[in-house]
Amino acid sequence: MRRNALKIMLSLASLLGSLGFIMILAVLNGGAGFLCAVGVTVFGALGVAKLLGESVALSYTAIALLAVGCGILRGFLRYLEQYSNHFIAFKLLAVLRDKVFKALRRLAPAKLESKQKGAVISMLTADIETLEVFYAHTVSPVMIAVLTSGAVLVFVGLFASWYLALAAAVAYLAIGLIVPLIANKALRAGGAAYRKELASFNSYFLDSVGGVKEIVLHNAGEPRANEIDARSDALLAHTKKQNAKANLSGAVTQALVGLFMAGAAVVGGALTLGGGLSVGRMIVGVTAVISAFGPVVALSALPANLSQTFASGDRLLDLLAEKPAVESVKNGEKIEFESLEVKDLKFGYGDREVLSGVSIGVKKGEIAALSGESGCGKSTVLKLLLRFWQKGGGAILYNGTDVDNIDAQSLLQNATLVSQTTYLFDDTIEYNLKIAAPNASDADMVEACKKASVHDFIASLPSGYQTRVGALGDRLSAGEKQRIGLARAFLRGSPLILLDEPTSNVDAINEGIILRALKRQKPDKAIILVSHRDSTTSVADKIYRLTDGKVRL
Repeated sequence: MRRNALKIMLSLASLLGSLGFIMILAVLNGGAGFLCAVGVTVFGALGVAKLLGESVALSYTAIALLAVGCGILRGFLRYLEQYSNHFIAFKLLAVLRDKVFKALRRLAPAKLESKQKGAVISMLTADIETLEVFYAHTVSPVMIAVLTSGAVLVFVGLFASWYLALAAAVAYLAIGLIVPLIANKALRAGGAAYRKELASFNSYFLDSVGGVKEIVLHNAGEPRANEIDARSDALLAHTKKQNAKANLSGAVTQALVGLFMAGAAVVGGALTLGGGLSVGRMIVGVTAVISAFGPVVALSALPANLSQTFASGDRLLDLLAEKPAVESVKNGEKIEFESLEVKDLKFGYGDREVLSGVSIGVKKGEIAALSGESGCGKSTVLKLLLRFWQKGGGAILYNGTDVDNIDAQSLLQNATLVSQTTYLFDDTIEYNLKIAAPNASDADMVEACKKASVHDFIASLPSGYQTRVGALGDRLSAGEKQRIGLARAFLRGSPLILLDEPTSNVDAINEGIILRALKRQKPDKAIILVSHRDSTTSVADKIYRLTDGKVRL
């Protein structure tokens, strides 16, 4: 974690925006509410002081009515404070999720190519939920403690003694500032470790759920379950360790509160014996000091939750501040695709060179294939054509214009990538098709499916295009999903179609169906397909072979 606690708090508070005035209202209501709570006991002490002969202008009836009024008002103000805090918290949870999604859209697709999906899901769920603690139970209590303590100290100084007020100030600072700082230092590293372990667990568990069929078929359930148990135990160990430290902090706080309360009584008694303070005023002053410990004690309990809140906040702020792998081109050249030419393309991941000189080309009416061994960089070439990352050298020319100068929206309108694994949402087939073209007509959708040779299959289903595909498309076979993915690309209408291993998960029959569909679209499209299968690349007009980062025909 690079940011300190104060910087994280200020950064999170800055996200309040227009909700800041509601937070101010919550602080004012909370501060007034706690002062009312102090007022109940102070007015009671004032009645005792009057009974002991202290000169008090209020009658006993007025004192009683004021004490009761403070109690009633305390409940009402407490409700307004909590309502305001939670209103802000839940509003901001929605705002934060929106900011995260916008950040992911800005960072995508490169960000989602990494193996961090579990961490992203953890951020969207657990991390953002954890931040509710900050907005609903941190910002307001801190301000309320400062306002309430300050008001009580002024009252005690003016009504009783500034020496007693000074003793109270020392107690409040120790309980509300020094103890929380020490506890936060002890808990913070553990909180960060817990959030990191949770993100790792979520990623592993997500993998396990997605690959449950393979786990069962390969009898790998027991070792996978053992690993999940081990990771769960690791999370539990972190939790126990954090709870032990939090409980110790709480015990120390309660012990100190008792000592400081006794200390306030001792200081008050000493002042009375020294003749500097009357018994009645001493009782009122000590009562006010002791009554105001509530908001301060609330601060001492914050580190137990804040350790994880700061870890979650730091991760969120990291994402919001992260720079994309490539900056989206805005107001660039607009194109109507006719041809693509790649010249001496170079690329590497960090210090590892992947492509050292790739030259390929395709134009409308052609199918080009890129073949090579698994892991040689074929898929990387396709992704560079859409600027997933910044190329390391060479040129990617659409109609003679380099991809770095083409408007991002124009590029995506002219080229469509069908990835190796077709992702289908847990919705209807129609929804999954029309996500590529929301305004497409039903006739257009059917025509696209006919082009992909999948219409007859869909029509044979009981609910046709309204059939739900299930989570991750599990109700469909791999071949059916790939053909739906191909139909989605056809419905999109892009003149350039990039296919990453379009037949990798299908049998020979489905491979033939897909290849026949591609050949039928050849006159109107330019198609680049990546495959390690000779049977798949045989449909191409020209085949480029990728070896050691270079291409040969």
